[in-house]
Amino acid sequence: MGDLKLGLQLGYWGAGPNPKAVTMAQEAEKLGYDAVFTAEAWGSDAFTPLAWIGAQTSKIRLGTGIAQLSARAPAATAMAAMTLDHLSGGRVILGLGVSGPQVVEGWYGQPFGKPLARTREYVDIIRQILARKEPVVSEGEHYPLPYNGEGSWGLGKPLKSIVHPLREDLPIFLGAEGPKNVAMTAEIADGWLPLYYSPYRQEVYADQIAHAKPGFEIMQGMAVIITDDVEKALIPMKHSLALYIGGMGAKSRNFHNELVKRMGFEEAADKIQDLFLAGKKDEAAAAVPTELADEISLVGSIDRIKDRLQAWEETPVTSLLVSTRNTDELRTFAELVLGR
Repeated sequence: MGDLKLGLQLGYWGAGPNPKAVTMAQEAEKLGYDAVFTAEAWGSDAFTPLAWIGAQTSKIRLGTGIAQLSARAPAATAMAAMTLDHLSGGRVILGLGVSGPQVVEGWYGQPFGKPLARTREYVDIIRQILARKEPVVSEGEHYPLPYNGEGSWGLGKPLKSIVHPLREDLPIFLGAEGPKNVAMTAEIADGWLPLYYSPYRQEVYADQIAHAKPGFEIMQGMAVIITDDVEKALIPMKHSLALYIGGMGAKSRNFHNELVKRMGFEEAADKIQDLFLAGKKDEAAAAVPTELADEISLVGSIDRIKDRLQAWEETPVTSLLVSTRNTDELRTFAELVLGR
């Protein structure tokens, strides 16, 4: 195969920890997987599981996929990333994202407004902390440093990290979906974590990533299902898509819905949203085009997956992040993608 790398996406915890997380990460490392990612929503955090995994592995990169901006001040995120990078011997990928208004305002109690400006400020502060050239200052409206606003004692002063970062160039990836957000990602980040990317519709993002710096990485989350019944295997994917297209956002503003429309599924996106918001979740899933679910996953026989992998090798995507709790599947994916 080509130069595609493999990553393991362990995702969210749900009601409790995945008892196989460490075993899966260790097996992925042995098989040549490049990275392991954890996620956070409104339950487990992304950093702590990576510390646990990092202590029991030695080479595999450790990625937050993704740490939510509103969960931590930029300095706190930089502290967590620097600390883990030291403890793991320089293996951290700091994946960041704005999440959505429901979570930011409902869980973190913060305004969601101006997500692009907030992201730019956030990344700039982290870069300053990692560079450790001078005390950190920021004149932005979202994360002013030092803070002199309402309630301030007026005693804040610019500070420089006590800890010397292991890597000044610790990679920062952004989870981004909208055209302006993706263009900004290509400008200020070291990598991009797309939600949905189709190798058959590269024009959707081609302009936004055209001017990314050399070495820019794109890591795409990917469902890989080996089966002889493609239609049946895509049903869980369709339910997931229906949730995101229909319910992960308001009727008036749903970033996932807007993306699917840009991918050419305008009519279906509206229908899915109407059905989902009406409580008809199964009908919403049934309205998800098979073509869409199939393009953003790798489903079918070994031969079919090998054939469809060729399309991914002709994209700017550098790594596929697979989700599984099965070590046999980990090995099969390694054989398929890495040839080992």
